[in-house]
Amino acid sequence: MEYVNLGKSGLKVSRICLGCMSYGEPSDQLQLPGRHAWILNEADSQPFLRQALDLGINFFDTANVYSGGASEAVVGRFLKANARREAVVIATKVHGEMRKEPNGRGLSRKAILFEVEQSLRRLETDYIDLYQIHRLDSETPIEETLEALHDLIKSGKVRYIGASSMFAWQFAKLLYVADRHCWTRFISMQNHYNLLYREEEREMMPLCLEEGIGVLPWSPLARGRLARPWGDDSTLRIETDAFGRSLYQHTEDADHKVIDRMGEIAEKNGVPRAQVALAWLLSRPGVTAPVVGATKAHHLEDAAAALAVRLTPEETASLDELYVPHPIAGHGLRG
Repeated sequence: MEYVNLGKSGLKVSRICLGCMSYGEPSDQLQLPGRHAWILNEADSQPFLRQALDLGINFFDTANVYSGGASEAVVGRFLKANARREAVVIATKVHGEMRKEPNGRGLSRKAILFEVEQSLRRLETDYIDLYQIHRLDSETPIEETLEALHDLIKSGKVRYIGASSMFAWQFAKLLYVADRHCWTRFISMQNHYNLLYREEEREMMPLCLEEGIGVLPWSPLARGRLARPWGDDSTLRIETDAFGRSLYQHTEDADHKVIDRMGEIAEKNGVPRAQVALAWLLSRPGVTAPVVGATKAHHLEDAAAALAVRLTPEETASLDELYVPHPIAGHGLRG
C-alpha cells in the first residue's frame, strides 16, 4: 500500500480509501435517504473491513446518513476492536436528513454541533479525523457553517475538514470566506469523478490543484459499470440503485464506447477491468485516494493491485479520446 499526504495537510492516508456506504442495515424502504436493499449487515461487513486493514488501508469513509447512522456504528465497533485509534483515519460526513423535522438535516450550527456528537457516539471515538460537509446547504449562510466547523477543530472533536460535490465557484467561495475570517480551511474534496464522468476536469480539479486540496473521487468505478462488460447489469445494486442510473442515463452511447475500449486494454494487459479504471483515476493530477466500496473479496484486491498498473501514454490517450461532455450529475444528495 502507498501512503500520501491529504492535500497540503500533514495527514497521511492510504491511496485507496474504503467507502463504507455498503455496510450497516439493509432496508427495502428505498425512499429513505441512505437506506438500500443491497447494504450488508454488520456480520457480513466485517470481512471487508478486516481485508482493508490486511491490505494496509488506513482510510475509512462513511457518513451519518448511511443506513441512518448504522454504517458509522458498524465501522466504529469494528475499528475499536481491531485497530489502534491513532493508526487509522476515520472520515464521516454531515448534511443529510437524519430526522423528519425542521432541524433534522443541513449545515446550521445547531445541526452540525448535534450531529457531530451523534457521529462520535456511533463511531465510538473521541475525535473524527476528517469531517466533511456532504453537500451544500442553500438555506444556511456559509459563514455559519464554516464557523461551526472551525469551532469543532478548536474543540479537538475534529482534526480536519473536507467537502463533497458542488460547483467549483461554490467551493472557491467557501475557501475565500474561510481565509477572510481566519477559519479552518477544507483540505479535501470528495467529488464524482471517473472514466465515464469527467466534468470535474473543467473547473473543480484545476481549483483543487491550485489550492492544494486533496481529491477523493466517489463512485470511481461508475457504480460498477467500469468493472464489467457493457450491459452486464445483474447485481442487486444496479437493479435497485435509481440514483446510480440517473448519473449515466443520458450518455449511454458514449459510455458504451469507453467501456469497450477499457475492456480491450484490460484484456491486452491481462488484468481485470476494475484495475484499469482505477489505474487511470490514480494517475490523474490531484487525485489522492479513490473511495472504493467493496462487497466481494476481489473488489479490494483489485483496488490495491491497481496501484501497480501503469497505463502507457497511448493507452491513456485512447481512453481519453472517447469521452464526450456529460450533464452535471452528483450534486444532489443520494449517497
